[in-house]
Amino acid sequence: MKWQNAIKDYQLYLKIERGLSTNTIDSYSRDLKKLVLFLDDNNINQSPISIDTSVIHNFIYTVSKEVNPRSQARIISGIRSFFDYLIFENYRETNPTDLIETPKIGLKLPDTLSEEEINNLISAIDLSHPQGERNRTILETMYSCGLRVSEIINLKISDLFFEEGFIRVLGKGNKQRFAPIHYTTQKYIQLYINTIRNKITTKKGFEDTLFLNRRGKGLTRQMIFIILKDLAIKIELNKKISPHTLRHSFATHLLKNGADLRAIQQILGHESITTTEIYIHLDKSYLKEVVETYHPRK
Repeated sequence: MKWQNAIKDYQLYLKIERGLSTNTIDSYSRDLKKLVLFLDDNNINQSPISIDTSVIHNFIYTVSKEVNPRSQARIISGIRSFFDYLIFENYRETNPTDLIETPKIGLKLPDTLSEEEINNLISAIDLSHPQGERNRTILETMYSCGLRVSEIINLKISDLFFEEGFIRVLGKGNKQRFAPIHYTTQKYIQLYINTIRNKITTKKGFEDTLFLNRRGKGLTRQMIFIILKDLAIKIELNKKISPHTLRHSFATHLLKNGADLRAIQQILGHESITTTEIYIHLDKSYLKEVVETYHPRK
């Protein structure tokens, strides 16, 4: 079995059987290609079937000199998943990564913005340009609904259910959920559709895409990053932010204002409540309030 063929089959498995997103599959594939490059650079002639723990260990040791522990842990996890797949398909009997320890990385708390900082970002948008109205609507929607960047760029007009107060979101693994949307954000979207979007000549295949660029096509992830980065520079925000920062801020602000953790989990589309629980660490006052409110000796 050649590495190239094995990786291609693994990519199909991740897409069809596990329903993972293209970005996740690309991430897994990059880590495997790093392993193949390591084998080539060191003239190690071992296939996916024959490679053993010692070779994997040497690869991880080499990688650890170039990346931080978190990236190292991700690489180990991706490679372990690949060999689990080979075992599942009866190509191997053992996983060569089983005896390799994952570095302890601790709890990484997501960066967040205060309500004032988010207001300053949105207020800094130049609304004299058509793109300004679009950009304001994008940021308002991401913050109002806690959307990932992939979810905002793939949002469709047919996903808007304003009468019911929800939007349909296509999340990780092509899993759908319905997220509540505030009436103020609904008004921004309607304004954008009626005054900006309807004047754009839409390219074929993007007729239902909500947010378009000037050429009538959908926006890229990079475009959303650039919009945020430029606004952060404009208001002299000394924080490293990304589109995900708005999602983290959305969840943190909901929790701080008394929202139930299970409700936040459903809105964000987290499979496990453990993923959502990270926001408790951002605002420890929440724990204090829970005890003071619900303990019988209050």
